[in-house]
Amino acid sequence: MRLALFDKGRLGVVDGDDLVDVTDQLTGAGTAGPAGAVQRYIETTARGEAVRFDLAGRPRTPLAEAALQAPLPLPGKIIGAPVNYLDHKAEMEYTTSVADLGVFLKANSSVIGPGEDILLPYSDKRTDQEGELGVVIGRTAAHVSADDALGHVFGYTCVLDITVRSGEDRSTRKSFDTFTPLGPWVVTADEIPDPDTLDLRCDVGGTTRQRTNTADLIFGVRELIAYTSSVMTLHPGDVIATGTPAGVGPLAHGDRVVLDIEKVGRLEVGVDGSRATPYERRPGRRDR
Repeated sequence: MRLALFDKGRLGVVDGDDLVDVTDQLTGAGTAGPAGAVQRYIETTARGEAVRFDLAGRPRTPLAEAALQAPLPLPGKIIGAPVNYLDHKAEMEYTTSVADLGVFLKANSSVIGPGEDILLPYSDKRTDQEGELGVVIGRTAAHVSADDALGHVFGYTCVLDITVRSGEDRSTRKSFDTFTPLGPWVVTADEIPDPDTLDLRCDVGGTTRQRTNTADLIFGVRELIAYTSSVMTLHPGDVIATGTPAGVGPLAHGDRVVLDIEKVGRLEVGVDGSRATPYERRPGRRDR
């Protein structure tokens, strides 16, 4: 099942080329608040109260006409896995990987959805795209084993982990508003029995920059969940961005960024640099 938010918070199930409105079949979906109706469904499932949606006779909207939003507009946590592909480690000339660095957090306020724009903050600092598989947690996970990890997954989505190449801490450089495009929907885990076998491609301006298979992850999805849950308790609706392969590169005003992940979906966003300012004029800057 593919669950989406559309038309200002409506809950939809993707059925072929249509989006079927099932909002009224989920108790409280219409008042789900900033976290959205997909989050409400994930929490309902975690309590063992999963709703079986009846699509017969429901209102339908062609996907091509639907105003899709980020399926999880305000996740509890967004967790990133730095340097989780060997080819990315080589291109960035890192001497360490996720095994040494651990994980980091991104601000949940950085999420945007399909069709929105990444806003470039600085006119003179490189801002890169990083295409990644996103794992959506479905059950509370604390100190789970790799063998049990997938039992705590609700589903998967596409994530762009946008990054400024400046001197601040990793979480700062990745937490600007609009720096976590997410979507176009969440695919439930039953449709993807093995997340470590998925083809991933990321295009910028019509040119393919990144192409990989999640089989090349240093920490696969199972290991990454096990490690992360040994550090912090994971809750339903938390999102883990699993890391990016080689091919990161600078974004420019007017670019279109397209992330396509096998069995998951296609996420497309724009890039807007019209309000970018020089790095030296950032708030809090002082002469040293």
